[in-house]
This record gives sequence, structure tokens and C-alpha cells, in this order.
Amino acid sequence: MNRSDSVSGKVVVITGGARGIGLATATALHLLGAKVAIGDIDELAVKQAGANLGLDVCGALDVTDHDSFAGFFDEAERRLGPIDVLINNAGILPVGRLIDEPDALTRRALDVNVYGVIVGTKVAARRMLARRSGHIINVASVNSETPSPGIATYCATKHAVLGFTNSVRAEHRGTGVHYSAVLPAMTNTEMIAGIDQARGLRNAEPTDVAEAIVGLIRKPKRRVTVTRAAGVVLVIQRILPGGIADALRRSIGLDDLFTDRIDVGKRAKYEQRVRGSHPQDG
Repeated sequence: MNRSDSVSGKVVVITGGARGIGLATATALHLLGAKVAIGDIDELAVKQAGANLGLDVCGALDVTDHDSFAGFFDEAERRLGPIDVLINNAGILPVGRLIDEPDALTRRALDVNVYGVIVGTKVAARRMLARRSGHIINVASVNSETPSPGIATYCATKHAVLGFTNSVRAEHRGTGVHYSAVLPAMTNTEMIAGIDQARGLRNAEPTDVAEAIVGLIRKPKRRVTVTRAAGVVLVIQRILPGGIADALRRSIGLDDLFTDRIDVGKRAKYEQRVRGSHPQDG
């Protein structure tokens, strides 16, 4: 069997699909013959991305609004058929020390990164459970398990995504609906603009994460970490005593990566967008 056969024809909805991981995943799946629908809060960008790929369904999607999610699903199913896969990818990464973070930005990160994943899962699961078939893939982060000063709220949201995914999987065991979590390392998208690289670890590329997601669709499993080296670091951190794990994290520069090693100028455009009207990147 050709490996694309398990992907070809599947109806896949991707949030945060206008750029970054979302767009890379849409591209990979489209090339394999999937019927892809991409949504994003940035309507102009997502329509341009969809037009470039030749997608039939691409448009505005506010993941923090239940009606927006349900309406987007309705349109995708009307045009493409019952949804086989939802990829909850939309997310934002506010950077800075917690005490300097505006409350409105904290709330926005919780709304997009956590509430959006929960709402999307609810809307998709209700449809999938009725058919006893489907797959929900939630994009978490290596920061679901790794503390990082300077992105405390982001870490909290990604811990929540992983815990939520594990819990809803247990709740729906035996129903025919699969739940997976993807834990990318720092990925070279606009989300990490102006942020230095951890010593000894390469950043992931959006195509690396897309490849991992394609692999999950072909063969569902609970979780996958991107990159392999990042996965090894997570395992080592889990088995080492706390003090030694902290020292390891400091040795590769993770404790000051999001506090003191930031090029504010290079990051300005993204931070402005996070605080503005188009803050649901992935």
C-alpha cells in the first residue's frame, strides 16, 4: 500500500493555518491528497494561503468563539464531507517576565492556547463520537513538560493542553476517536522571532512538525516530540533529580533564553500582532 493511501481523501481541519506549523501541515497533507480546510483569525492571510494551495475551504476562524468554530466546521463538512481529523494548532507565545505581562495578554494566551483547544475538541468530538471515528491532534510543546523563565504563562497553557489531551483520551477510550499531542521544540516560525537558540539543540522546522503530524494521522499514537533530541532531553529531565535537571537546563541556556537573550527589534512585529487583532498563530 502506498503510504499516502492512509491520508488521501481524509477531511482535515487545521486552526492557525495561515502560516507557520499550520500552513506547513496543510501543505504536506494537501500534497498527499487530503481534503484540507484551514482557518485563522487573520482572514486575509488565511485566504491568501488557501488560494496559493488551491484549497476549497479557507477563512476566518476565531478559536475562542464556539459559534465561529461550529460555523467553520459546518462549512468544511458541507464542502468536503465529514471531518476525519482536527488539528488544534492555533497558539500565541507572549515573552517576558511574568510581573511585566499585562493581564489582558495573560487572558488572551489562556483563551487562545487552552480555551480554543477545548472548544475545538468539543465541537469536533461531538461529531466524531456520533460516527465512532475521528482523530483530534492537539499541538502542545516541549514546554508542556519543561519550565522556561520568561514564558511562564505559555508553559502553563501547554501543560494544560497536554493534560487535557491525556484526560479526554481516557474519557473516550473505546469510542473509535483518537487523541494525540504533538510536542514541538522551538520551531523556526515568526513565533520565535528575535529569540536565540538553545545551546546544543537545533530548532525544529515547520516541515518537521508537519511530518510528525502526518505520521500521527497514518498511525495514531498518544504523543510525539519534535525533534528527537528534544525528546531525549525531556526523558533525561524526568529521570534526573530536580537540582541536576535544573543545572542541565541552565547549561544549554534555557533559563535565560526568553528573558535576556531576546532581540526586541526583531520580535517587535510579532509582539505587536499578538497584542493586536491577529493573534492566533501556529
